[in-house]
Amino acid sequence: MAASEDSISIARMAAKAASDKIGQDIIALDVSERLAITDVFVIASATNERQVNAIVDGIEEELHKRDLKPVRREGRSEGRWVLLDYATVVIHVQHEEDRVFYALERLWKDCPPIDLQLDEAPATASDGE
Repeated sequence: MAASEDSISIARMAAKAASDKIGQDIIALDVSERLAITDVFVIASATNERQVNAIVDGIEEELHKRDLKPVRREGRSEGRWVLLDYATVVIHVQHEEDRVFYALERLWKDCPPIDLQLDEAPATASDGE
């Protein structure tokens, strides 16, 4: 059973919000075949703690506009690895050093990636989209 269209849509919204806050290496994995508790992992990284928190703020603000609130949030005070649990989508925003160390992509390498439909070029203030 693959991830639901609703879960994929939430993952894409979160990824776009992370990208808008200069999140790096943003990926999504369909973990629905491996985990009964969620459909999708979204993973993004940042170069420092302040940026991790800015990305998290951007994701929460964007999803809140669609009346989505996390059922759980962990790691906010440290700003190294913040987990936002939206039930069917779990978002990991990690400091780049923690991302390399914990290597979630390697742990979940058997799970298919999800096309997040993000532009390759980073967004600028003049893009207007």
